[in-house]
Amino acid sequence: MVLDVLKPIEPSIVELAKKISVLEGISAVNISIAEIDHKVENAKITIEGDDLDYDVVADMIRDQGGSIHSVDEVVAGKMIIDDAATLQD
Repeated sequence: MVLDVLKPIEPSIVELAKKISVLEGISAVNISIAEIDHKVENAKITIEGDDLDYDVVADMIRDQGGSIHSVDEVVAGKMIIDDAATLQD
C-alpha cells in the first residue's frame, strides 16, 4: 500500500516509521519526503505486510498529526505484482 500523507515536522519519519512498523500485519515500512514546508512534510509512505488494515494505519497516522491525501497504490493477492506499463504511460 502506498499513501500520500501530509504530516507535521514532528514526529520525525524515523519515529513514525517505527510506530507504523509495529502494527499487526505489517512487515516493512518505507517513508520518503517529497516536499518540506515550514511546519509540515509531504510524505510517501509505502507499507508491506501479509494482513494490512488500512483503518488501523490511518488511525496511527492521524494520532501522530498526519492526514492521508490519497491511497496511491494497493497490491493484493497471494503474490505481489508490479504495475504494468500501458499505452497511457
